[in-house]
Order: sequence, then C-alpha cells, then structure tokens
Amino acid sequence: MDRITKLELEAAAFRGLVNHLQKRTDVQNIDIMNLAGFCRNCLSKWYLAAAKDRDIDLDFDAAREIIYGMPYSEWKDNHQNEASPSQQELYKKTQSLHAKIIGYE
Repeated sequence: MDRITKLELEAAAFRGLVNHLQKRTDVQNIDIMNLAGFCRNCLSKWYLAAAKDRDIDLDFDAAREIIYGMPYSEWKDNHQNEASPSQQELYKKTQSLHAKIIGYE
C-alpha cells in the first residue's frame, strides 16, 4: 500500500470514530477514559497537536468543536452527566494507563 492511500484510510477511520462519538452522546467521556484510556478531549488534544506540528493556527476550543461536533459548552450542557464516586475512583486507579498527548501544551 502506498503512503497516500494509507493516509487516506487512516483519515477515513478517524472520521468514522469522530462521527460515531458525536452520535453516541449517551457515552460519557469518563467511561471511555476508564475503559480505553482516552476520550473526546484526548482526540481534541491530538488534533490540536497535529495542527501545531503543521503550523496551523487552531486553539483547543476549535479543536474540541471539530471532535464534539458542537461547542464544548453546548455538549456539556446537553449531554454530560456528573461523574459518580465510583467513576471518579476508577479514573484515579487507571490514570497511569491514560493516553499521553505528545505535542499538546
């Protein structure tokens, strides 16, 4: 497989993941984080880091809006629930497994 085709397939897979997460507003970030070690915010940070690597002017709020499909404040108001004590405890226990975002400040 050539490099361009591989890049196009990776981009399509990423778009599919983002689209899926935008539709699954019932799935909370903390649950994704506790199970997989990353969440929508991590994707936003990876997106922003990639933009910065290419000297593209983008801020975190704009990157979040791309991933969430709406302003983050709107998503929080409409879809985010408060994390339960057990979710918060699991988050702390699994913190060492959470994604490291290289290039995000």
